[in-house]
Amino acid sequence: MNGGRGLTHPFSALPFWLCLGLLPCVWLAAVLGGWALLLLPLYGWVLLPLLDIALGLNRENPDTNTPDRDLFWYRLITLAWAPIQAVVLYSALWWVTHSEVLAIWERLCLFFGIGIMSGAVGIVYAHELMHQKNRLERWLGDLLLAMVLYSHYRTEHLLVHHRYVCTPRDVVSARYNQGFHGFFLRVLAEGPGSAWRAERQLLARAGRGPFHRTNPFWRYGALMTLALILAYLVGGWAAIGYFTFQALIAIWQLELVDYIEHYGLTRKHLGEGKYEHIKPHHSWNAAHKATNWFLINLQRHSDHHYKPDRRFPLLQTYDADKAPQLPLGYPAMTALALIPPLWFRVMNPRVRAWRRQFYPEITDWAPYKTGALPPPKGAS
Repeated sequence: MNGGRGLTHPFSALPFWLCLGLLPCVWLAAVLGGWALLLLPLYGWVLLPLLDIALGLNRENPDTNTPDRDLFWYRLITLAWAPIQAVVLYSALWWVTHSEVLAIWERLCLFFGIGIMSGAVGIVYAHELMHQKNRLERWLGDLLLAMVLYSHYRTEHLLVHHRYVCTPRDVVSARYNQGFHGFFLRVLAEGPGSAWRAERQLLARAGRGPFHRTNPFWRYGALMTLALILAYLVGGWAAIGYFTFQALIAIWQLELVDYIEHYGLTRKHLGEGKYEHIKPHHSWNAAHKATNWFLINLQRHSDHHYKPDRRFPLLQTYDADKAPQLPLGYPAMTALALIPPLWFRVMNPRVRAWRRQFYPEITDWAPYKTGALPPPKGAS
């Protein structure tokens, strides 16, 4: 993927279809139960890191002037995933509520795995789609988020995260020495309200009230309600329960990724509530080949913040002198984040090194941790 010409061939996009390997894992887990239930977690948390070790890093940058028409085979997987995920999810709901093959604990394990899939693939693809200007793509992104009952994420991400990333106003920018579990509870508690306030303020600037028909929360509510109704029609209240469980797992999986993307990184406070512009060194990146295929280049995160609507095949990678690098790909790092003492041992020295590298003039970081700004001496 080192130039515009290479992007036009269908086979060049094939590695980014790695997500399809999850589908036989779901089928085997649903039909066999038992040991097969391990296939989905093993695919993401074991196989992908092993492939990263085997395949190494990819530091090549594609031609950013490649037109959309040459990216069809890349875009197709993101366009196709919403119907694929819907078929997998609702078929599984029908199966577990109309057969006696799986015990209750096996059904929960199955939907734990499906939740990992709908979080690690479905929401990541929704993230790609909702950044595009094409109406079809944005609607597909909304459908994917509705299937995990997290529709407000679109507003929170577009209107809050991209504007306030690495500042105290962004709830999904994890602070230094903040463990994942506390971070997750905070995001669940504050995220929906933050998204609602952002839409309310946007409507107010247009002279409209918060309940105006153009508020996307109406669409969010309708799509999530339809997703739940369909689950009920497929398998009754039991299906509602399994559906909700997989949604919670998907959200948990997403927020694990959100946690590591900006952990401990802060934008310099310029005084009077103003911060420097977002720069490449405000995101953790990973150049690991296999997980970038699986996550459609999400690990090239600095460039995503630089050009939010840039399609995933065109995202650029950065060297360590411009953007901080993770020691492992996102899947392995999310597993590490589940054990805060180990996470802190690996990442806190890297955050301190990042501070020395990019902000040697700031000697007191306590106000950045507590949010008690204006900045310390030397930071303005």
